[in-house]
Amino acid sequence: MGAESGIQPGEPTEERSIARAVAEKPAALFLILLMAIGSVFLWLCIPVGWVWIASHVVKTTQPTLGPYLLILVGVPLSMFVVGKLLYRLNHVYERLTGRTSEVKMQLPWHRSLRGERTPNRRTTVLEFVMIWSVSLALVCFAVWFFFFAHARLPG
Repeated sequence: MGAESGIQPGEPTEERSIARAVAEKPAALFLILLMAIGSVFLWLCIPVGWVWIASHVVKTTQPTLGPYLLILVGVPLSMFVVGKLLYRLNHVYERLTGRTSEVKMQLPWHRSLRGERTPNRRTTVLEFVMIWSVSLALVCFAVWFFFFAHARLPG
């Protein structure tokens, strides 16, 4: 096996870093960008889009069950479809770069409180992108809520 893969016995094998994979194959950067855009779309555009659609379906100010059901069904189904597409993009990225599905990164909630053990859990590129996109979505929501949502209290 060592001769065919170009790795000599006893030679240390390091996994390729994301930066090296992107430098060697610019298409990998494009796939990471697509995953990032898709993740932001997943957390921001889908819920806002379904609320907008439901608000334009209703012609009265009296609440009815229809728009709520539209949102209740539309948002999870759309998120499922976009999530599957993101998973496929991650798979294409893995095949393109020749990487395993995991990158070496230790998230704070995977660390031992004692600090003795080495982590066995690995993180995929998609998980890393999703963590950042959720963080961005939360920041965008906070900015909107505190600076642009000027709801008036009755009275």
